[in-house]
Amino acid sequence: MKQPAFRLEPVLRLRRTEERTAALAAAQAAQQATEAAERAERAAVALTSRALPAHPSGGAFIAAMVASAAAAADVSAARALALAQAEQAELVRARWTAAAQRTKALERLRERHVSALQTAADAAEARAIDDLVTGAHSTRTTEEEETWTD
Repeated sequence: MKQPAFRLEPVLRLRRTEERTAALAAAQAAQQATEAAERAERAAVALTSRALPAHPSGGAFIAAMVASAAAAADVSAARALALAQAEQAELVRARWTAAAQRTKALERLRERHVSALQTAADAAEARAIDDLVTGAHSTRTTEEEETWTD
């Protein structure tokens, strides 16, 4: 006898696909956040290693200060970008977590379905065995009674 299928199986497959997609997106977002933080750190290290020319003229000094200010602005922008990337990665990770929870809920429903089917099958088997044993016993009892009365 064919067991009834879990009616939400297509939804479960879709949820598993959504979860895998969300996991990949979370991994990619985390990687991008890490790379942005590393770029910001490299820019900060490069800024601290800047030095003024040994014998600066007025124009060279002003140019060096403008370049340093621009580099500092770049570092600030890189750090802001790294922070934004980290926040974005956290949001994507939260979506992945939500997708995993939805998938897990359906998996629990499927497990209950399979368990209920197994319980029903076990009960049917037990009834069939009881019927066989009871039938065999009643046949034996009838045969014994007939021979006893002879």
